[in-house]
Amino acid sequence: MLPRMGPQTTDVLWELPTLALVLGYLLGSIPFGILLTRLGGAGDLRAIGSGNIGATNVLRTGRKGLAAATLVLDALKGAAAVWIGAALVPGGALLGGAGAFVGHCYPVWLRFRGGKGVATLGGIALGVFWLLGLLYLALWIGVLLLTRISSVGGLAAAAALPVAAFLFGKAQAGILFLALGLLVFWKHRENLQRLFAGTEPRIGRARG
Repeated sequence: MLPRMGPQTTDVLWELPTLALVLGYLLGSIPFGILLTRLGGAGDLRAIGSGNIGATNVLRTGRKGLAAATLVLDALKGAAAVWIGAALVPGGALLGGAGAFVGHCYPVWLRFRGGKGVATLGGIALGVFWLLGLLYLALWIGVLLLTRISSVGGLAAAAALPVAAFLFGKAQAGILFLALGLLVFWKHRENLQRLFAGTEPRIGRARG
């Protein structure tokens, strides 16, 4: 016979997963790019370059240190959400990661106009399985160095991540990364249009 579940058991079944998702969202929604550029005296990031809140646009301020810090912090919030979710409830790692990604791309504080999720997705991959995170980072940076186009590096890494997850036997993570990868492509739809038109700028050039 199956054990009878009381009210407290039933509450835990939905409360802890929901908490993992919500905490992940709140972590992911921290706009480090905006905060760092303001604190660094570089102005409002949303009024610079493409207006995006990610590290690539921070780089357009000419502040390489701020751009690097934004990239690292955007990745770390994804990893932290995974680790917190895992500590809260079995299976909570993926919930926390999903929440962080959605929070970064659609933060309530910025009227749901957030970043494109590339760095945060890398952090989520690192939190789920460190080797996946390293592969993601290597592909992202490698393609970026070859093409000098930020969007191409990010899209290549996002496309390869679910495949790598399935190859490592992490099917649930692979399904999540497939969904998040599709969101990355959606957030890059304007970049894709410029890539097809041959007008997507390279790193070091003007806005894109």
